[in-house]
Amino acid sequence: MNGPPPPCDWQTTRKLVKERSQYLLETEMWSDCRFIVGAEPNQRIFEGHKLFLAMSSPVFEAMFFGGMPEKDPIAILDVQPEAFKALLEYIYTDKINLTSFDQACELCYGAKKYMLPHLVEECTKYLWSDLYPKNACRAYEFAKLFEEPMLMDKCIRIICNQTQDVLQESSFDDVELSTILTVFDQDDLNINSELELFSAITRYANKHSHSLGAKVPRLDGVASATGETSNTHPAIRDAIMKIRFLTLTPQQFAEGPGKSNLLTESEKFAILMNICSPGSAVAMPEGFSTSTVRRKKRIQPYVSAGASTMDTSFTSMIKFNNPDLETSSEFFKKVYCTRQLLHITECMNTSVLDCTVTFTCDKNICIFGIQVPAQVPINEDRGPTGNVYPELLYAHLLDADGSRLTYTHFTSRVNYSSLIDISFNRPIYIQKNKVYKVGVVLNKMGCYPIGTYPDQSTANGVVFTFSQSQCGDSLRDGLVRSIVFSNGNNGNLLPLVLGDLSKIQNSINVL
Repeated sequence: MNGPPPPCDWQTTRKLVKERSQYLLETEMWSDCRFIVGAEPNQRIFEGHKLFLAMSSPVFEAMFFGGMPEKDPIAILDVQPEAFKALLEYIYTDKINLTSFDQACELCYGAKKYMLPHLVEECTKYLWSDLYPKNACRAYEFAKLFEEPMLMDKCIRIICNQTQDVLQESSFDDVELSTILTVFDQDDLNINSELELFSAITRYANKHSHSLGAKVPRLDGVASATGETSNTHPAIRDAIMKIRFLTLTPQQFAEGPGKSNLLTESEKFAILMNICSPGSAVAMPEGFSTSTVRRKKRIQPYVSAGASTMDTSFTSMIKFNNPDLETSSEFFKKVYCTRQLLHITECMNTSVLDCTVTFTCDKNICIFGIQVPAQVPINEDRGPTGNVYPELLYAHLLDADGSRLTYTHFTSRVNYSSLIDISFNRPIYIQKNKVYKVGVVLNKMGCYPIGTYPDQSTANGVVFTFSQSQCGDSLRDGLVRSIVFSNGNNGNLLPLVLGDLSKIQNSINVL
């Protein structure tokens, strides 16, 4: 510790535990660990106390007191120093001092990384209370990245209800292109015409057309069907294709998009011909919207945080308020869809091991959790199943769009060479033939058995098809051994659930 020695009997002047903890944090007295936080040139060194940190965070517990503790100093390059300072203050004193949207985002990232759920909740509440058109798109990107579906939904509602304000904000010029595509996909947008969307994407393209090393690359030539070359980046063209040009008048198109270099001459001609004559023999350019329906300005009902909501796919948390369900043992009877092992290898996890599997099933079912293998012993003196170790993992269920439906943090002592049952924090009803993804993130260093499996497994009359990725990515699925579910005696009880879901949906529609 640097600086003058502490005054004698300093403890006696601090009445509360949090006051004494604050003193230890500020003076770094008795500290026994160090962190190098942030990236150059803004790196800072923090000192801490392993006991305080492990007492609040299972991640810090594994870091300091696990089987393979990390060496001091510990580099944390993905968290901003000010956010890490606020995280330490919360751990030591329970203080949460949120002052800005950006700070709340950064602190929420750190809180998720170190599994501090109360701090995550407080950060999310702050973000909810500080949502405006100027930051709705950024908040949407944050919520999507960190799997906060209700926050994503609120952001989309703000974007749809206050679209003109969102598009006019300078911050819109710096959002991710995927966010622009999401906005342009909406049927309900508060705009007067599609010209407002075209103006926004033009402004975006102009700002990033000469970008070097930014998140939007320089614009490359893209050949059209006629052989002409557009100077528009492919992702920007994808956004332009979503604009409903056929809802414009010939004059609106000619005086706006018709003068733009974002469209080729042949595309302008084809679009204008279809505006002037819907039955024109000239086809719309390939991939462009053929919709002649203007977007609706209807204000969508909003359900506050904590209330029951229902999305358009009817995927939602099951509300067990039906007396037939409450008394039915058949519905709660768990079934394991265990995947047949074809081959098994061992994988040493030295930091974080992330495995996912995409699946569909041929019946409506309720997902309760998953089953994953525990570590295998490394030392020969350990018995095959007799010893235990503290497991630390995170598991979740996502829909096809990547929105989190349910999740859980699992911390428990488990047997080596066993199978671990992981129950999600709430059961989720899912629909047949729709794509879902389950994943597990292992934070405990050690050796895990990774399996390979057939593409299909059947349990209780339900056929699961695995690794049907919509985006063509290669999925590492070797740690998801089973999916735990119920189909209510081959679906006989699930119509009762559907009845409850329909009532919820009808109630929302009435709002």
